[in-house]
Amino acid sequence: MNDGKKRKKVSRHRGTHTHGRGAKKKARGSGHRGGVGKAGTGKRADQKKLLQKNKKYFGKRISGKPIKKNIEVINLNRFLEDFEKYEKNGFVKKNKDIYEVDLKNFKIIGSADIKFKMKISAISFTRGSKKSIEDAGGEIIEKK
Repeated sequence: MNDGKKRKKVSRHRGTHTHGRGAKKKARGSGHRGGVGKAGTGKRADQKKLLQKNKKYFGKRISGKPIKKNIEVINLNRFLEDFEKYEKNGFVKKNKDIYEVDLKNFKIIGSADIKFKMKISAISFTRGSKKSIEDAGGEIIEKK
């Protein structure tokens, strides 16, 4: 019957009341096993070795969410009211009969009655702002 193979400990404990753990109360809970998963790898156990192998083990990580850029929103009407201020600060340059506006960190919203041609570059535009600029003979450049 014995072909030289030793039976596994699990199968040898089948049918016994406590599976070789002594009293029933001792074997309750995950503490008897030393925890679940990678428990016990923290402060006192494999900390240094673990951190060298897998530096992303500790702490939370948010996956799948894009990092938000710092986008400022500007209303087209307010931009036209403060047009001279933007021109002084270097956002607006006049090139022949068209104004070149560089608002690279802005989203342009709203609609307005524009009296002159503008070539505006910004992150994004709403439908109303696109229509207002194009109706005045202007040009839109979306930077992403």
